[in-house]
Amino acid sequence: MRRIIDISVPLQAGIASDPPGFRPEIDYYTHEQTAADLLAFFPGATVDDLPDREGWAHEWVRITTHNGTHLDAPYHYSATMDGGARAITIDEVPLDWCLQPAVKLDFRHLPDGYVATATDVRAELDRLGHELSPLEIVVVNTAAGARYGEDDYVSSGCGMGRDATLYLLEQGVRLTGTDAWSWDAPFVHTAARYAAERDPSIIWEGHRAGREIGYCHLEKLHALERLPDRGFQIACFPVKVHAASAGWTRAVAIIDS
Repeated sequence: MRRIIDISVPLQAGIASDPPGFRPEIDYYTHEQTAADLLAFFPGATVDDLPDREGWAHEWVRITTHNGTHLDAPYHYSATMDGGARAITIDEVPLDWCLQPAVKLDFRHLPDGYVATATDVRAELDRLGHELSPLEIVVVNTAAGARYGEDDYVSSGCGMGRDATLYLLEQGVRLTGTDAWSWDAPFVHTAARYAAERDPSIIWEGHRAGREIGYCHLEKLHALERLPDRGFQIACFPVKVHAASAGWTRAVAIIDS
C-alpha cells in the first residue's frame, strides 16, 4: 500500500513564516465580489444570468520565489557552481534530482543557531546504519519544524555548515532539505557570532558550498517528524519559473509498504 505524506507548508499570509518585509501577501476575492468581472466578458449578460449570482473566486498574491515550501536552485547561492561554471536556474534543474529515495537526519535535539558539522552528519548516518547513495535526497528535521508560523520560527533550529553540506555533496547528494527557514543557521545567531569573531566565512556558509558543487535544497518543509528515518521517496518538482533562483513545490514523501 502506498502512503503520500504532505511535507509542505501552506502559502499563508498573516503569520511569521518569513522575516518582516519578506512575508507573502494574499488578497482573496469572493464569488459575489467578482460577478462583474465575469460579466465583462459577455456583453449583455446580467448578474441574474449567473447561477446564484456568482462570479469566480480568485486571489491576487504578492510573493517571492522563496515564500512557502520551495526549492532553491544553485543560482540562488551564487552566479557560479562546480568551481566556476554558470550556476543553473530553477528551470534548468534536472528533474531526476527531484524524485529520489530519501533519508531523514533527526537534528531536533541540536540547539537553535547550532551549525551542524560533517561529524554530526556521519554520526547520525551511523546511528541509522545508512550509507548514502548518489542522488539520494537528505532532509533535516530541526527544532524549527514545530515552530512554523510562530514569532520565533525564523530564529529557531540548527543550520547546516559548509563542511556538513560538502560532505553530503561529495557522496553524490544533489538535493537536500530542511524544515527551518534556511538551510543555514538562523541569521540572528550567525550575526552574533560574526560580531564576536569577524569571520566572514561563516556568512551563509551552507548555501555557499554550492559554489564548489552545485546542489539544490528545499526550505520550509513540514511534518518531517511523521516520516521514518529512511525507506521513503520524496517528490519535489519545482514550478518552472523562467531564469529564477527558486520555485515553489508541493513536496511530498511517498512510502510504499
